[in-house]
Amino acid sequence: MSSAPALLQPEAPETPAARGVAQGRSLFDRTIMRQALVDAFKKLTPRVQIRNPVMFVVLIGTVVSFIEAVAHPGKFAWSITIWLFLTVIFANFAEAMAEGRGKAQAETLRRMRAETEARRLRADGITEERVPASTLARGDLVVCEANDLIPSDGEIVEGIASVDESAITGESAPVIRESGGDRSAVTGGTKVLSDRIVVRITAERGQTFLDRMITLVEGANRQKTPNEIALTILLSVLTIVFIPVVVTLQAFGHYSGASVSVVVLVSLLVCLIPTTIGALLSAIGIAGMDRLVQRNVLAMSGRAVEAAGDVQTLLLDKTGTITLGNRMATRFVPVADHEEREVADASQLASLADETPEGRSIVILAKERFDIRERQLEQHTFVPFSATTRMSGLDVEGRRIRKGAAESIRTWVRGQGGEVPSDLDEIVEGISRAGSTPLVVAEGSETLGVIELKDVVKQGIREKFDEMRSMGIRTVMITGDNPLTAAAIAQEAGVDDFLAEATPEAKLALIRSEQKGGKLIAMTGDGTNDAPALAQADVGVAMNTGTTAAKEAGNMVDLDSNPTKLIDIVEIGKQLLITRGSLTTFSIANDVAKYFAIIPALFVATYPQLNTLNIMKLHNSQSAVLSAVIFNALVIIALIPLALRGVKFRAMSSSAILRRNVWIYGIGGIIVPFIFIKLIDLILVALHAY
Repeated sequence: MSSAPALLQPEAPETPAARGVAQGRSLFDRTIMRQALVDAFKKLTPRVQIRNPVMFVVLIGTVVSFIEAVAHPGKFAWSITIWLFLTVIFANFAEAMAEGRGKAQAETLRRMRAETEARRLRADGITEERVPASTLARGDLVVCEANDLIPSDGEIVEGIASVDESAITGESAPVIRESGGDRSAVTGGTKVLSDRIVVRITAERGQTFLDRMITLVEGANRQKTPNEIALTILLSVLTIVFIPVVVTLQAFGHYSGASVSVVVLVSLLVCLIPTTIGALLSAIGIAGMDRLVQRNVLAMSGRAVEAAGDVQTLLLDKTGTITLGNRMATRFVPVADHEEREVADASQLASLADETPEGRSIVILAKERFDIRERQLEQHTFVPFSATTRMSGLDVEGRRIRKGAAESIRTWVRGQGGEVPSDLDEIVEGISRAGSTPLVVAEGSETLGVIELKDVVKQGIREKFDEMRSMGIRTVMITGDNPLTAAAIAQEAGVDDFLAEATPEAKLALIRSEQKGGKLIAMTGDGTNDAPALAQADVGVAMNTGTTAAKEAGNMVDLDSNPTKLIDIVEIGKQLLITRGSLTTFSIANDVAKYFAIIPALFVATYPQLNTLNIMKLHNSQSAVLSAVIFNALVIIALIPLALRGVKFRAMSSSAILRRNVWIYGIGGIIVPFIFIKLIDLILVALHAY
């Protein structure tokens, strides 16, 4: 058998930098937590706080309470002031934790971006000059050989090489990059392992893919998404509504003869407004993008992550996404009076020199079915595949074996003086009709049988599509195959529809047609021909191994270049929306318990009848108010892990998700505060605090 190509080098070791990007950090990483605590205090400036209207009101309330505590010192006033201050700190800490995880990813990338030298070609295209990589401009030609770092993003215009991209993707296996086609794009910071290539720089200075990665994973630079802005406005309106309500209670108390302190009124306001979701809202959005980064997917904006959660149609390439990407031998079909083992033996001999995945699968199938081992051959001649003859084979010890397209083998057999069996056409047509590819095998003038090569559908992909369907998401397979083959694979995979003989124009037309019906569309692609469709789709996921045009057209880049990951991206988007909805429901629901804690405490001295509302039997008015304020602060800390990890995703319909939210986070949001406010009250009494 022929030796392995020189490009197939041993796997490069995974770098620590790659591991930092590809894998998620621990939720309670001590370094991140320490920095987050420092950042929580830095965020106390009004310029930062005003971006979160709910917490800005809490900060103002803290200042008012502090002034009141200074003017009228007392244990109660100072206790309330301290816990209001901690409420703001805890909210800042939640956001800083989410940002810190992104900044840690960015710092890892910065360490990878070491200054390198580039071998730039002069105007004559022959001589080289060494220049700093930072001085390279768009259009420059640079030479890279084994062990050289590629200085900037570009496209190979000459040569072929094995490239270690572990610094970007975290995958240790090298990849092949070559000029022309869809495998010509290279990324700055990756390493050439073999051979020589000439790269044309396509990035402007300071705008390489690595630079964009650093910017994208910086949580602090994240812009709010439309849904997040809308929810912020809603929370702001609820906050504004409660301000006049609380202010008028002072006048009502004065009129009724009840003494209501400013500290108690501030406490009431803070407990009534949706502080829990207000404190966690930003962290939820940042954490959603961070979860994508952990899956080695970079979203160009939070809008794309949200859109993924609302997607209603998935466009999926057949090859590499639904199928394994290579046709595999699945059975040997004898013709006339020949036996299956005879076909398997000849097929394996004809495939020993065939290094393609199809050829390897034939050798393996013969071994698995009939225990036919690879043999050491003497005085043999391998006949390589030719586009002209459309067949390949082996001449050994007087035997002449050939395998190839049906028409080519027919011509070969007749040329050897043989006749084609009558049942061959029926077998070939049946295999083709099933969506598989037939290869006919012959020895001399005898036609032995047919090898069925089949696009193997990935294990578990049908169940994935069933999950998508249960969520109301329609799946469409896109393939260049003929409609007959496409229909067979679509049926086996369980997709809802398919587009056969797909052209760039057909993909674009399909997306526009779906969007006219009000649907959000997601698709993957890696070639220049995919760029128009990626740009049109609401969620366009470009493969990192794809062309520059594809990566610029999409709004997400998959560093692992795994088309199946589109399904994971949709799940992460839905998890983001579910988490936000769940915690919003919980935040609003837990205000109910606070009403029963604080409202009776305000006027029970004047109106003893209000004591019937004190269903938690809190010790006194001061312990009731303080217990509610303490719970209001601590619940933020308790929910930070859920905000960062996200609510566990389960494939279900929107109505089922709504019911789950109501029962778990709605009813739970009412019950939990009753339990813990009472528990805090008991602790305060036990400590003789009140």
